[in-house]
Amino acid sequence: MGAAEETVRTPTGAGPEPVNIREFEAYAKATLPKNAFDYYASGANDMITLRENRAAFERLRMRPRILRDVSHVDTRTTVLGDPVAFPICVAPTAMQRMASPEGELATARACARQQTLMTLSSWSTTSVEDVAAAAPIPKWFQLYVYKDRELTAELARRAERAGYKALAITVDTPVLGRREADVRNRFKLPAHLTMANFAGAGGSHAEGTKDGGKDSGLAAYVASLIDRTLQWKDVQWLRSICNLPIVVKGVMTPEDALVAMQCGVDAIWVSNHGARQLDTVASTIELLPDIVKAVNGRCEVYLDGGVCRGTDAFKALALGARAVFIGRPVLWGLAHSGEDGVYQVLELLKKEFEMAMQLTGCTKLSDIQRSMVTHVVSYQSKI
Repeated sequence: MGAAEETVRTPTGAGPEPVNIREFEAYAKATLPKNAFDYYASGANDMITLRENRAAFERLRMRPRILRDVSHVDTRTTVLGDPVAFPICVAPTAMQRMASPEGELATARACARQQTLMTLSSWSTTSVEDVAAAAPIPKWFQLYVYKDRELTAELARRAERAGYKALAITVDTPVLGRREADVRNRFKLPAHLTMANFAGAGGSHAEGTKDGGKDSGLAAYVASLIDRTLQWKDVQWLRSICNLPIVVKGVMTPEDALVAMQCGVDAIWVSNHGARQLDTVASTIELLPDIVKAVNGRCEVYLDGGVCRGTDAFKALALGARAVFIGRPVLWGLAHSGEDGVYQVLELLKKEFEMAMQLTGCTKLSDIQRSMVTHVVSYQSKI
């Protein structure tokens, strides 16, 4: 893709300000280079799980309680002990400077304005140190485990030195899921950008993509550098070389949740990688209740995947999540208006979440009960 195609396009008559996440996404689709938008938006294979992440939320129905004083609503909570203003946090998304020139810096500043937590991707186009300095908020660092274990260890130590509060270890990517849009586009990171956390390592690490031939350049990058031998003992190794809490991101079964707790992890992140890895796995909101039951309060449980309404966050909390994380909506906000766009996306979701609480008779998060969510197939059958 040529340099001219890698610039953000400004549509003529872009229309009014978006009033929901879907409209932010439509703006991004109209303005971002196809290479970038398709990379952000696509799921694996037939994208069945991508659709299910949304459809499963839509199949859930809410059961409000009435005639309660909801003149004041408190949405505050903590995530691994750090306070956030509301239980909607930011998930790691790679290469944010493809969406906006300031990329991850803009996201960090918007999160600071909203008093919520940000997770920085290993594949950030801004360094872990620069993002840490951008805004005084709790931040986590998402970590892939590379074949080069010393490089992996140094990334973890850099995050710790920079003040990050936890490592979110992504455990669902021994290989990259087949994203057909990236194959068609022969996806590559634009030449003017690098994987900033690997600037010192140079070569393939910093380039972020390799010559994929007829495939995605990112798939070739993952195949050459990511460690396919990753096992539970390696999670324990990470704990031994770093003092940060460990969050395991990519748990999809109660069985693995139990193993994670046996390994002493600090939190479990229910995720199907935004439906970008194994297609036809279940939606995360459908997986959540059984995992919460298995964990039985012994550690915090989070969820991402398909969250694009405040009511989605309410449903996830009702089913046992401590907080939810959003990925693509942040990118759509960045594409729209940088830092202000991310702020607007978070503000929109926060206001929708507050309204959901008011309209169900909840004034604090502990009021949100499992009985307030049921399945559309059978109103009498609780999840």
